[in-house]
Amino acid sequence: MIKIHIKKGDTVKVLAGDNKGTQGKVLMVNRKKYTALVEGVNMVSKHMKPNSKNPNGGIVKKEAPLHISNLMLVDAKGTAARIGRRLNAEGKLVRYSKKSGEEIK
Repeated sequence: MIKIHIKKGDTVKVLAGDNKGTQGKVLMVNRKKYTALVEGVNMVSKHMKPNSKNPNGGIVKKEAPLHISNLMLVDAKGTAARIGRRLNAEGKLVRYSKKSGEEIK
């Protein structure tokens, strides 16, 4: 299985597609399909039947998954950067920004 460079809660920038250049927070990562849901990005209209949660039904806007290869993590300085992994002082494997060299929390 390929290592995934983003996690739930990260801020990412979209590199390709209709929403290219937009940033958002990762809501969910699907490790089997290599996709992620990003808040407010790749919105689609879904036709919903009436149910207890939505008594009237109708058309609902919701996020659709994006392939992880189209996302790049945004570091603490607010710039999109490639991610590496290294051991920190405590001997724990951490992610770091290859552009700034800072650890990603």
